[in-house]
Order: sequence, then structure tokens, then C-alpha cells
Amino acid sequence: MFSEFKIQLKKALQNPLPGKEVQFKMAPYYSKVKEKFKNRTEKPKTACVLVLIYPVNNIPHLVLMKRPSHTGHHSDQVSFPGGKHENTDKSLEFTALREAREELNINPDKVNIVGTLSSLFIAPSNFEVFPFIGISDEKPHFIKNKIEVNEIIEIDLPYILSDDVIKEKMMLLPAGFNFNIPYFDIQNEVVWGATAMILYELRELIKTSISIDSKSLPFP
Repeated sequence: MFSEFKIQLKKALQNPLPGKEVQFKMAPYYSKVKEKFKNRTEKPKTACVLVLIYPVNNIPHLVLMKRPSHTGHHSDQVSFPGGKHENTDKSLEFTALREAREELNINPDKVNIVGTLSSLFIAPSNFEVFPFIGISDEKPHFIKNKIEVNEIIEIDLPYILSDDVIKEKMMLLPAGFNFNIPYFDIQNEVVWGATAMILYELRELIKTSISIDSKSLPFP
């Protein structure tokens, strides 16, 4: 049940995270990409995302969103709600909640931030991303910002625990190289890059720290 899952998740987040070594299993950037960006000297910009977990029929769910087509690094990509940390933001947590409200109408007063996942660096856009895990006791009333969001994607957590959703395909990366990249196949969308890395760490946290066998699965 969702209430039991919340308790187990909060306990799991008090222990060491699976970490970057786990994230890198879904990383698309290899030697040629690293070579292209190795001489970059500017300080990374900061971004924050919200990994929101909420119940639907007592089953924990996540929300992702597909960004519109444009000329930027993240055109047409699936991501968590989030964005750039502004100087006026009082904290990184505030940034994640502010962006989630702006993009998907998620009320920050209904979200309890229970922990974080490992930060990760995105070389092409020069961002350090900080993922915050939030819990809502009810499904938010999502309304997409039509300028920033093309589609809202809701998935149940048991779905990402299956090995069948992790696949590989050849893609042309923004850095200009073709690579066979790992990705999550979610509702026929290719979820890759930073979002896949965050999802994979969350997946490993649940699989290693929360009881998931058929008899004690904390959701039906």
C-alpha cells in the first residue's frame, strides 16, 4: 500500500544512495563526447528537478513530461519537471518546486520533500542537476504549461522495476556523435540521458532497499 511504501522510501533515503556508479549505467556520453568537452572552463549552471511520487489506486506513480520541439539541447525529450536555479530562488529545493508548479501546476504545499538522489553533470548543456524526491498523498491536478510541456506522462513505479523496459538504440547525440545508448521504453517514448540516469538510481534504491518480492510488495 502507498502508506507503507512511503515509510520504506523515507528509511531508504536515510542510507547511502546507490550513487553515480549506478547512474552511469544509463549514461549516453562516452570517450568522444568527453573529449569534446574536456577543455570547458566555465562553471556549470545549476538545475533542479522534482521526482514526484503520488498514489493512484494506492499504487505509487511518477510524472514525467515531454518537452516541445525546438532548437535547444532538450528538444522533444522526456524529463522530470524542473529547470534552472535562479538567483532569486531561496534554495535548490525551492527551485524544483517552483519549476514543477510552473510546468505542471503541482502545488508545492501538497509536496513533502523526503530526500534527494545523486546530482549529475550534463556536459552538452553544462548543467549540474539536483534531483529532489517529493511525495504527495494525493494525485495532483496536472495542467501543462503549453509553452514548456508538450505531453504529460504518468507511470506506475512497478513498471520501471522491470528489466524489459530498459533497452538500447543508436542515436545521434547533441554533441554530434552516434552512439548505441541505453534508455527506458516508457509508453513508446525513448527516455534517455539525465532522466534515465535519475530513474535508474531510483529504481536501484527501491530494488535494494525496499521489499519488492511478490508477498511483501508495498503496492498491489
